[in-house]
Amino acid sequence: MKYQAPTFTLQDGTKIPCIGLGTFGSDRYSPAQVANAVREGYELGFTNFDCASVYGNENTIGEVFAGLFAKGAARSDIWVTSKVWNDSHKQVRASCEKSLKDLRLDYLDIYLVHWPFPNFHPVGADPDFRDPSAKPYIHEDYMQTWSEMEKLCKDGLVRYIGTSNMTVKKLGPVLKDAAIKPMVNEMELHPTFQQQELFDFCKDNGVLPIGYSPLGSPNRPERDKTPEDKVDIEEPVVVSIAKSRNIHPAAVCLKWAVRRGQLPIPFSVNRDKNEANLKAVCEDPLTDEEMKLMKTVEANCRLIKGQVFLWPGAADWNALWD
Repeated sequence: MKYQAPTFTLQDGTKIPCIGLGTFGSDRYSPAQVANAVREGYELGFTNFDCASVYGNENTIGEVFAGLFAKGAARSDIWVTSKVWNDSHKQVRASCEKSLKDLRLDYLDIYLVHWPFPNFHPVGADPDFRDPSAKPYIHEDYMQTWSEMEKLCKDGLVRYIGTSNMTVKKLGPVLKDAAIKPMVNEMELHPTFQQQELFDFCKDNGVLPIGYSPLGSPNRPERDKTPEDKVDIEEPVVVSIAKSRNIHPAAVCLKWAVRRGQLPIPFSVNRDKNEANLKAVCEDPLTDEEMKLMKTVEANCRLIKGQVFLWPGAADWNALWD
């Protein structure tokens, strides 16, 4: 069965599918496995794909897109996001052009600044890795990068630009100073980490929240795991709602996300799981009472802490998040 996801409306009136398929699997899965998930995802009804240059699989995913277009798929029916990596804040256009070439596309629907600092780490870095040239967020430097992002919009390489891994303290000045304001902010969002202040700030400013790790990211890199982390799909409220509906707790997390107004981007290389994820947002939304119960799951449990981006002298990962 092929599903058609409901849509959200961006601030200019454009419709965007309310769920995307993530493609960050480079710590566990080969580019071929991720590309196959994209192919199968499209067959199931996914039309929104969240990519990034640092994931190391855009070239292989591009082969899938080329194959879909050759078989008659319309470019306008597919949403593709990519991101400029930390080592390319001063080479934004070159980074975007490489992603376009790798993905076999003439334009990107959304292009994001992946992290707000230029701090770099190698693939598979352990939690103790530190870039000796790393530095904290500097608004003036970020706005130079943002200016180059704006040029991509003006030149037609991308339709929309957005931020990622921001905070209210960082995003506020960007909204104030940007000539082209961010259309979306990609951020960690799941039931035990609801980021209500940042979520509300985005909504109040017409910025669509895109939520990564919507299921609590059980397959996140080992460097991001700590003993105090919560497991969303094991939370009693989530489990109780799932049992009452005879569905998997993961489906509850996704239903909650879409009903709340954020765009989740779950990732799996398993076709059955991807079908279940898509089905979850296409039918039987959570009730008002269930949404109230889900508020109680909040535990301020950030899973993607970003330790590898810390600069010399920073106390701990909390410094990344103001």
